[in-house]
Amino acid sequence: MDDEVEAMIALLDVEQVAPDLWRGARYPRGRGRVFGGQVIGQALVAGSRSVGESQQAHSLHAYFMRPGDEEQAIDYRVLRDFDGRSFATRRIVALQSEAPILNMTASFQRPESGLEHGVPLPDAPSPETLVAGDESGGGSPLMAHFLKRFRAFEFRPVPPFGEIASAARPGPSYLWFRLAGTAPTSPAMRSAILAYLSDFGLLTTTVLPHGVPLFSGKLQVASLDHSLWLHEPPALDQWMLFTMESPWAGGGRGLARGTFHNQDGRHIASVAQEGLIRPVQPRSA
Repeated sequence: MDDEVEAMIALLDVEQVAPDLWRGARYPRGRGRVFGGQVIGQALVAGSRSVGESQQAHSLHAYFMRPGDEEQAIDYRVLRDFDGRSFATRRIVALQSEAPILNMTASFQRPESGLEHGVPLPDAPSPETLVAGDESGGGSPLMAHFLKRFRAFEFRPVPPFGEIASAARPGPSYLWFRLAGTAPTSPAMRSAILAYLSDFGLLTTTVLPHGVPLFSGKLQVASLDHSLWLHEPPALDQWMLFTMESPWAGGGRGLARGTFHNQDGRHIASVAQEGLIRPVQPRSA
């Protein structure tokens, strides 16, 4: 699986084409709409290239404006808004055909020590006791197609994660994961990989309390915004637990939030996302 990990790293990497302008490769097996985590990950790498090596991303806030086209590469314009002693702030605009598809602000910080606390590791089954996830998608063809994008990871879902909801099932969802190969040494790339994965599965929690499968065709679904707080660079070749829940839905939108822990119980990152979950109206005859 090292080949799949290397392919994902190559996808998230960006090449410089002009001062403060970077280009991200297209997903080679992609057809249709670009996965939001890819755009966030590439944008974060572009922003990271404009700060000092000692400064690491600690937060990002992104807004999706247009669906990206997987047939095209994506350009990333980096705007250097602020450079301070401890922090640097960057705005990154993702463009296709000169039209913005995402605006993102990211903040970078030099390492320093301070007070520490975090959310405790949830009481979930350990990954060693769980069955490996596969590409069946819990019986959903669309979810199965989506999971093919994540062959670089090993998954250990905590049931009933990934199963088609037949009844309302509020409450958190749990997913153990790790890279299926060697993790990159670059903290910036490890953070970009976590940003990439942080868009996986979050919106499913917004429909669980209603018993409507996200990929049922009954909903118009799209990510609207995405925020990620990176508390420390993730190891990624060790098991990590992704805990997801939805505190609210209404007005055709749903809010989801999540936490990442390593197996030792350290709170590594936090994420929040709002998405469109608009019921599809039947066409009149």
